[in-house]
Amino acid sequence: MLEIGLHALVALLVILDPPGTAALFMAMTPGVPATERRRQAIRAVAIAFVVLLGFVLVGGLLLRAMGISIPAMQVAGGLLLFLMAADMVMGRHALRTSPKEEEAAVQQADISVFPLAIPLIAGPGSMTSLVLLRQQAGDDPAQIAVLLAALLVALGATLLALLGAARVTQVLGVTGTNVAGRVLGVLLAALAAQFTIDGLRQAFL
Repeated sequence: MLEIGLHALVALLVILDPPGTAALFMAMTPGVPATERRRQAIRAVAIAFVVLLGFVLVGGLLLRAMGISIPAMQVAGGLLLFLMAADMVMGRHALRTSPKEEEAAVQQADISVFPLAIPLIAGPGSMTSLVLLRQQAGDDPAQIAVLLAALLVALGATLLALLGAARVTQVLGVTGTNVAGRVLGVLLAALAAQFTIDGLRQAFL
């Protein structure tokens, strides 16, 4: 049980990338007062929690209703996570927001829903991972509770990073933020490969 919780926590922290998200948050809110930035951070994490909780609770049912098997989801999720990992290692954010979306976000007064909550926090990578982790937990209430606890801890870390975004970017600097993002990208690529291997193994067996 502890192993599942630790695996889920590491996977979510890698995908959510709190330092990188905080850096993007600061870049998208220039000149915004600290109180307003704090409100947007709290609102974004709350919205992301509701979205991701829905994927934990009914994501598997939705897949079954659409006739999608778990091995297929694992392979697709692994490939999707690998693309995100490649973006992180190369310093791009193609799976998060497009240039037009980023430009629109800067012009908006409130970015808590878009693009902060979706897709920066509750993005395709975190959604896919939670569906797969929920399947691994099965119907055991204790394991599901551990998974939800890991989600809360990961989102809590993201919220702390957003609330302290100014200090995070100041301490890490541009170089530090880039290095952290690339290291996390390598770890995410390994996790994506494992998802894909597991999916292919289950499909052929």
